[in-house]
Amino acid sequence: MQMSSIVKTTADVLFPFILIYGFYIIIHGHLTPGGGFQGGAILASGVLLLLLAYKYAESTNVVRQVVMKSLESTGLLLFIIAALSAMMLGAGFFFNWLSPGGILFGDIVAYGSGTANLNTGGLIPIMNIAVGIEVVGAISVILLALLSGIKEKI
Repeated sequence: MQMSSIVKTTADVLFPFILIYGFYIIIHGHLTPGGGFQGGAILASGVLLLLLAYKYAESTNVVRQVVMKSLESTGLLLFIIAALSAMMLGAGFFFNWLSPGGILFGDIVAYGSGTANLNTGGLIPIMNIAVGIEVVGAISVILLALLSGIKEKI
């Protein structure tokens, strides 16, 4: 079944906003409720929107299973590297060696209320980014596998 041009246009308009919101949730995960899993799920909902708005053949030209599997593997590898990086420096597994005083995400959080500083958190923002990449890849692979069973009917 072919979706109407209204559904396709709405999906095309909403998709960039869903991506921006998902990235926002991932990046601000160490400061606000949210993080890698929640942001990755939001990004995957944008992928689902494209998969549902277009035919299976059209949507798999944009959302390729090989790319999503690569994203999943990259996120997992980044998470493992972040966890093991402290052990290479002589500290414990997943020790937060970037905070305080590190160049990346190493600022000290100011006391009291004020504006949030994204350059805090040490390894936590890196972990959020890794989890977000892994979750969007994994959920997209699952969605593609589920939709491949009905590709002749869509």
